[in-house]
Amino acid sequence: MIEIDPTAKVSALADIEDSVRGSRIVIAAGVVIDSFVKIKPAGGQGDVFIGPDSVINSGCVLYTGNGIRLGTGVAVAANCTFAPTNHEYRRRDIPIRRQGFRPSKGGIVVGDDVWIGANCVLLDGANIGDGCVIAAGSIVRGVLEPYGIYGGNPLVKIGERG
Repeated sequence: MIEIDPTAKVSALADIEDSVRGSRIVIAAGVVIDSFVKIKPAGGQGDVFIGPDSVINSGCVLYTGNGIRLGTGVAVAANCTFAPTNHEYRRRDIPIRRQGFRPSKGGIVVGDDVWIGANCVLLDGANIGDGCVIAAGSIVRGVLEPYGIYGGNPLVKIGERG
């Protein structure tokens, strides 16, 4: 089920797929979804919630997987990937694509007033505290302290917002 608040601005060139497994995709008031953003139900039954006044810029891909929750006023720069799911891969006798998915690590949770730089990848279990800044090109997993500035791969805390 897809729910889009009437005040949200979703580009006609965005691609939001409806779920066949019952995942909800909720786009709150004042959200902006740019062109060439893809929201795809895949890898689980999690819901996607994009909080009020958040912006998802061009080229981003959000898989529903084990769920994504973005807070209020989140800014996501271009070409970011949200992947709250992981393929199972342990067995050699079965192709990876036929092994299903690994257990959830909690989906992806992004607090309020967060800025995610261009070309970041957020993985299952990422929990970004309020006010964080994530440098371009970072790979994000695990819990990040509120108002921290993080960057890199592996991700490290490089400062704090004043």
